[in-house]
Amino acid sequence: MSNFRSRATRRQFIAGSTALPFAAWLSASQKALAASAASDGSAASSGPSAAAASAAAAPAATPKSLAADVLNVRDFEPLARQALPPAHFGYLATGVDDDRTLKRNEEAYGDYEIRARRFADLTHIDTGLTVYGSRWRLPVYLSAVSGLRAFHPEGEAAVAAAAASRSVQLMLSSGSSTAIERILTLRGAPVWQQLYPTDDWTVTQGMVRRAEKAGADAIVVTVDSTATVAVRNSETLKRAARVDTRVCTACHVDNRHDMWLKAPLFAGLDVSHVHELAPPDLTLQWLERLRKQVKGRLIVKGILTGEDAALLLDTGIDGIVISNHGGRNEETLRATIDCLAEVVAAVKGKVPVFVDGGIRRGSDVFKALALGATAVGIGRPQAWGLAAFGQEGVESVLDIYARELQAIMRQAGTPTLAAIGGRAVLHRRA
Repeated sequence: MSNFRSRATRRQFIAGSTALPFAAWLSASQKALAASAASDGSAASSGPSAAAASAAAAPAATPKSLAADVLNVRDFEPLARQALPPAHFGYLATGVDDDRTLKRNEEAYGDYEIRARRFADLTHIDTGLTVYGSRWRLPVYLSAVSGLRAFHPEGEAAVAAAAASRSVQLMLSSGSSTAIERILTLRGAPVWQQLYPTDDWTVTQGMVRRAEKAGADAIVVTVDSTATVAVRNSETLKRAARVDTRVCTACHVDNRHDMWLKAPLFAGLDVSHVHELAPPDLTLQWLERLRKQVKGRLIVKGILTGEDAALLLDTGIDGIVISNHGGRNEETLRATIDCLAEVVAAVKGKVPVFVDGGIRRGSDVFKALALGATAVGIGRPQAWGLAAFGQEGVESVLDIYARELQAIMRQAGTPTLAAIGGRAVLHRRA
């Protein structure tokens, strides 16, 4: 199972010219059985269907053991594709236009080299850090990913349980399919509430009040959705949706996909005047107004330049997330890791700087920390793990990041996160 990797290009992998046979795909173990049967001639006339039947009759491994067998984070993606309806996987996989910014987010980490040092005392490797007064065991948090029940029946509940078992920070989406009150119970610790503020200030206020009353200790406002709310060209999603023949009224009111019509965070609010997820006038003045409304910490997500980061410092915000929405909103071709150094320089240590997008290895986490990030957020990988195995999948994804980070810290001669300095990495073009 862990050796199952697609050799297709990204576009072919996600949505080719033929229908996407999600439910019909054989699992890796079934393919192995089919190959074995073919080699001894026993399946010469019956084909894959007989192999699938044989696999179905075989004793099933436990989900936890299967999740733990997956070798790396990327290997969860094809397993998620197997598990999901075409449109749901397409939603998770899509970028915009040609998906080049999405791909660049990941590829850019390969442009940074790690300088391995010797003669350090590596008796103990410590991946812990303190963020906003709380002790984290890992510089990785689970970022907001829409409504997670689109990827697994247990959705955010499974992710919250995984966050609790691995003691990692959880950021909950405005579009979460599970109420924040339940998530806080399952997590057993405060969460960060991501905020799509909408274009109705009254609704904005209502969401903030509900999240803070429930126990969220930070509001993370997304500011990168203003220009593309109505015009985002999500071609990969559209291609996948064309081969998904399901009627979606069970989850989507009148077959509409507006989160304010279904997400629990909007429950009880008058959303009749909401038309977009962000106001058209999301200016610094608007942000200062939000700062007065938010009683706890206010983190701004979606910053990519030093200029914008510097402007934010005068608004009283408490943190910045460097993010291009996983390449889902704009085709700039600029990876978030390439934005990190200038944002960190502009902030000058006044607030924590987080980064997300394209982080697939523990060595990627190391590189982000070396360039000045406080911690990194993971989005798609947690959803891949969730879709494939539920809670155990999310836990295995986190375990892989932890294991790989510890390994590269040892290899680089940095026993603590504080020992990872700016000289730990070099850009290939530098």
